[in-house]
Amino acid sequence: MEHVPPPAEELARLDRELAELDARRAQLLTRRAWLLAALRPPAPTAAPGWNPSGWGAPHGAPSQPWGYVPKQPSAPRSAQNVLLTLGGLLLTIAAVAFTLVSWGSMGIGGRSAVLAAMTLGALIAPAVLLRRKLAATAEALAALALVLTLLDVYAVHAVAAPGTDGLGFTAVASVVLAALWTAYGLTLGKLRLPLPAAVVLAQWPLLFWAWAAGAPALVVGWALLATAVLDGTIALRGKGTGVRVTACVGGSVMGFSALLVGLALSMTASGPLGAVAPGAVLLAAAAAALAGAWRAPKGFAQLGGVVVGLAAVAAVGGVPVAAVPDAWHMPAYLLCGLALMAVVRTRLPRNATRGVLAASGAVAAWALVWTLPPLATVLLGPVTLLSDVWAGAPEGFRSALGSTLPWPEQAGAPVVLALVAGLLGSAYRWWPSVVRITAPLAARVETPGPDTAAGTPGTAWTAPPGAGVPWYTAGGAGARRRPSGAAVRGAVGAGAVALGWGAFLLAGALLDVPYALAVAGETALVGGLLALAVRGTGSDRDATAAVPVTALVAAVSGAVSVGVLSLASEGASYAVFGTLAVLFAGAAVRAGGCLVDQGRIGRGVWCGASQGAGTSSSRSDSGVSATPRGAVPGVADPAMIDKTPPRAEVPRAVFAVAAVVWATVLTGFAGRSLGLAPHEAAPLLLVVPALTVLLGARLRRNPTALPVELTGATGALVAVGLAVSDEPFLALVLALCGVLAAGAAVRPERRPAAGYLAAALFVLATWVRLAASEVSFPEAYTLPVTVPALVVGVLRRRRDPEASSWTAYGPGLAATLLPSLAVAWTDTDWLRPLLLGVAALVVTLLGARYRLQALLLLGGAVLALDGLHELAPYVLQVAGALPRWLPPALAGLLLLMVGATYEQRLRDARRLKDALGRMR
Repeated sequence: MEHVPPPAEELARLDRELAELDARRAQLLTRRAWLLAALRPPAPTAAPGWNPSGWGAPHGAPSQPWGYVPKQPSAPRSAQNVLLTLGGLLLTIAAVAFTLVSWGSMGIGGRSAVLAAMTLGALIAPAVLLRRKLAATAEALAALALVLTLLDVYAVHAVAAPGTDGLGFTAVASVVLAALWTAYGLTLGKLRLPLPAAVVLAQWPLLFWAWAAGAPALVVGWALLATAVLDGTIALRGKGTGVRVTACVGGSVMGFSALLVGLALSMTASGPLGAVAPGAVLLAAAAAALAGAWRAPKGFAQLGGVVVGLAAVAAVGGVPVAAVPDAWHMPAYLLCGLALMAVVRTRLPRNATRGVLAASGAVAAWALVWTLPPLATVLLGPVTLLSDVWAGAPEGFRSALGSTLPWPEQAGAPVVLALVAGLLGSAYRWWPSVVRITAPLAARVETPGPDTAAGTPGTAWTAPPGAGVPWYTAGGAGARRRPSGAAVRGAVGAGAVALGWGAFLLAGALLDVPYALAVAGETALVGGLLALAVRGTGSDRDATAAVPVTALVAAVSGAVSVGVLSLASEGASYAVFGTLAVLFAGAAVRAGGCLVDQGRIGRGVWCGASQGAGTSSSRSDSGVSATPRGAVPGVADPAMIDKTPPRAEVPRAVFAVAAVVWATVLTGFAGRSLGLAPHEAAPLLLVVPALTVLLGARLRRNPTALPVELTGATGALVAVGLAVSDEPFLALVLALCGVLAAGAAVRPERRPAAGYLAAALFVLATWVRLAASEVSFPEAYTLPVTVPALVVGVLRRRRDPEASSWTAYGPGLAATLLPSLAVAWTDTDWLRPLLLGVAALVVTLLGARYRLQALLLLGGAVLALDGLHELAPYVLQVAGALPRWLPPALAGLLLLMVGATYEQRLRDARRLKDALGRMR
């Protein structure tokens, strides 16, 4: 009889055998791979000069057989360079050691003979090596020869001319060495080191000569400038990349040093005549840079133009700066910088002209940065008044700012802002003329032209700004995208608005106008900015939203600043915030949602939807024509309007929100004037939220309604925060907020959010009122929630009979039954458990009668737990009297009975489940 193992044992045996087979398979595959590699014949090695691919012959080389390539050197080029560098370094160290250490142990003849022989040999050897085509070795020996010539100069000064001046001797030696290495480099043209070395040596003669002669700083500046001019000439006409790069670096360093010397002397001049000589240095540097920019490539030409512009500003502006007080230095430089823009009418190369214009912009930007500290002081200085509100109006504007800024030294700041603002405003006003003048400076981009289809690349010019089309070429992937003319003009206009606003603010602070005049002036300025923001871009087809948006931002910032400034006086506070509320509310009404992107959908658009009319009008050159609602003149697809309302309504929403904020602040002032405590003044703050609810009902689905109502809700939240310190007032404020939320919930579009909010606020108000009255019964807190919840559930079931009972009645019943049950388990009295049991019994019977699952289960569970709580003492008492073996015996008997009737009990459970499932 065959033995059959158990399944588990047999499965384990099969797993072990499969694992052994896998391991053996892996070994066999590895051995097979090794055998295949051993049997494969070796790949044929290409002989020197043979390339199986047949590619790699340089263009223009003599034709070679297929696959031929030149032989490669036996040693890598990097190893050769390392060996040559190391050898040259060791020889250099030996030469230095010989010169410094062993020099004194030899006679004059021996010394001269050794140095001369070493130098002469190092100079001759590269020529011999070049004829043998050993260029790298020749370069290494040329470097050694350079070091030896420097050591020769040191040796000559130390022995032959020890009494001569070191700086003068160095200047002469630099000239001699520069000439020597120039001739040597020109003779051995294949060496790359001698000519750049000659350029480096040529940097020092004039500078060391000026130092040796004890020349003043002005002469040193001229020496530096002359050296920079020499470097520029070499950079333009020199031979080889190394020479030109070295000359560019040297010229940049020397020229920058000369400019620094001239600028320092110009700024420290004692008078206009003393600034003329440094100005001459700066003008000469500008002329040299201009000459270089005339012939330099694009990038260097633009950099040269920048140098020309900055040097000219420093030279010309230094003369009047030396004659005026410190406060007017920056305006003088700014005028010179703005005068540079006349370069667009000259015949300078385009790239150089761009550089000069960039220099003009840099000067203007520097001047604007200089005005930032006083401007920030004017805007942020009134914040100091927050610590002592209504302490009394100060005498002047400066005293209200609370700043120690030296105002006399900032007298030129508003002039700077006004100059730049006037220039930008003029450019914005006469933009077509600006475009016509600057058209030659438009950049050219390489794009597929008309001949592209035929295979010939074309060249296209970008359209100038303001030409009615985007300022970039759309054809081809290589076109560089540039901002449109309308965008550039909008940025110019926005800058004019912002700088003009800053100029007005600074002028008042510098003149130290009376406090009342400063407050009135800033408020009027806010009104003007609002008018500009509402007016938008007028009827200009190419205008963008930059100007009105900038005016809007400036208006809001100015309103905050003047609002804080007005806190010094009670009357000023009411006047300013009342005026601001009226101005912003009027701007919101005047805007009417019609601040649309006129650059996208046309000009002269009247929003009929916001006006409430059935038609809209469009004013054109030919007259006024009626247009149906939703249609826009000049737009073929009315669907474009659907994309603009969110963007169009942003300014109006900002106006309306700001008006709500200022009105809320006014109500806070009323509470302070009446002498009310913060919690007593809290109900007053709800006046504005109530008005916003009414306004929201008037606006309905207008996009402005939601921001206005949310701002009003923020004011209500502030009122709640003020009332937190007093519970009765907090309950009152919460109840009033609940009334406002319920009023908003009347509207269908606000009902989902406002309805729940109103219910939560009413419940919170009730709870706070009960807590203030020291009521501790939980039913007093839960029943005000349960009753409205059940009423809502009944209404919901009446409207939708298919709604679940858990959704309709579950939350309301749980809000009271569960907290009462938790308290009843710890209550030693009999009244609460009795009342809870009766209520749970009623709920259970109602659930069984109307077949409501939530009522049946919740009521039954609470009733069972409440009854268990009441029977628990007796159960414990009975359990203590029974024998200890009786509970296990009863449990076993119960299990036997359930097991014997298992199928019947299962069917009963299923029927119970089905019955509960049929309930709602």
